[in-house]
Amino acid sequence: MAEDNVILRVDNLVKHFPITRGIIVQKQVGAVHAVDGVSFEVKRGETLGLVGESGCGKSTTGRTILQLYRPTSGSVVFDGVDLIKIKGEELRHMRRKMQMIFQDPYASLNPRMTVGEIVGEPLIVHKIGTQKEIGERVANLLELVGLNPAFSTRYPHEFSGGQRQRIGVARALALQPSFIVCDEPISALDVSIQAQVVNLLEDLQEQFNLTYLFIAHDLSMVKHISRRVAVMYLGVIVELAGRDNLYKEPLHPYTQALLSAVPIPDPVADSKRQRTILKGDVPSPVNPPSGCRFRTRCPIAESICAEKQPEFRELKASHFVACHFAERFV
Repeated sequence: MAEDNVILRVDNLVKHFPITRGIIVQKQVGAVHAVDGVSFEVKRGETLGLVGESGCGKSTTGRTILQLYRPTSGSVVFDGVDLIKIKGEELRHMRRKMQMIFQDPYASLNPRMTVGEIVGEPLIVHKIGTQKEIGERVANLLELVGLNPAFSTRYPHEFSGGQRQRIGVARALALQPSFIVCDEPISALDVSIQAQVVNLLEDLQEQFNLTYLFIAHDLSMVKHISRRVAVMYLGVIVELAGRDNLYKEPLHPYTQALLSAVPIPDPVADSKRQRTILKGDVPSPVNPPSGCRFRTRCPIAESICAEKQPEFRELKASHFVACHFAERFV
């Protein structure tokens, strides 16, 4: 695929949150290694799924890409511009092209603002259009996400969770962005509503050629919506591949364990498959293990795993993995 088709390039992205002690004089005594050297590319118009268990750094990665958290180090090149090197008005201008749909539709909407004010706020902040034009744009956006434009005078508490998330989608679309970080947009919704929101996101992507970073821990939904999938564990990406290749032939023991836990509708096939049960708990990001992050729970770990960090390498065509023994699974 052509190089100019890459809309986002993340290279060795690091985000550490300092741990301080003291009241008057604060001293840093450690750091939470939330994101620790993440690299990937997202092509224009595609959906990259980012999966992993809770606390592995998925949401922090998304927020750091959008500069809601400023990175500790690394680079985030969006549309040819390194976002880490810009600030102020220049960064504000770039924000029009990239937006976020937040995880919790109950916490992400201001309860004191009407729906019209919530959806129209990005246009006011960026000084786009007159009051009449903003009103018309809000009505169009609400209609676009399947809500009645007459609802613009209502408040968030008058809506269900699914409707609130549609309001969040409308707000994200207000500035006509090209890239949207979907931070677990369906995890707080009823199962019956999840498919509606995902179908809406797919329709909007097709209509406006949107690019998504879809963060989730629901592997079935990620398989449905994503073209490529990155698997994250304790601040690092351990595997990245095309959706079909990853689900059919995972090369990292952690990915294999995740996929073995996904329920399948065929009881005969389900009874025959081998489940991987991981032992122990996820280590603390304050003091991550040496070498391979997964070694403390890995069923095939050896001494080299503690001594040397595995290289994130391309083992097969467009299939990247960070494991010393990944060749065993090829």
